[in-house]
Amino acid sequence: MNLYCSYLHRSRIGGDVVRYVQERVLTKADLKRTPATETATPSWLVAVRAAQSKKATDILVLDLSGVTSFADTFVIATGSNQRQIQAIADDVGLQLKHEAGELPISVEGYSQAEWVLADYGDMLVHIFSPKAREYYGLERLWRNGKRLEIPHE
Repeated sequence: MNLYCSYLHRSRIGGDVVRYVQERVLTKADLKRTPATETATPSWLVAVRAAQSKKATDILVLDLSGVTSFADTFVIATGSNQRQIQAIADDVGLQLKHEAGELPISVEGYSQAEWVLADYGDMLVHIFSPKAREYYGLERLWRNGKRLEIPHE
């Protein structure tokens, strides 16, 4: 998922001309830490709240610190159809960017939307279709991870 910074330029030479100019791809270096992004809310909770706002079901957070070396936290959620799964993935990405100053390292499976995997380094966000979630069974595979309780809003 590439994030672009662009702007709209209007010129009156020869009438109104509207130009869209792509400036550059945003990177983690472009994110500035502000008091709003330096919040006590953990990234996994920001992702959970974003998924909840798009009506994701069966949301689960696994703490895998000490179990695996590639991630500390898994956020697992289910969407009912392709469009909802993509909407959940989009909102999780936007909320993590705006509230936690996090950009994904990579996003896999977005076009097919059976299993969207967003890698945030120490956190992986998995958004499944009901069929794919049952088939892959990450909860069973990572049963040694500690389930984190999601606080009520």
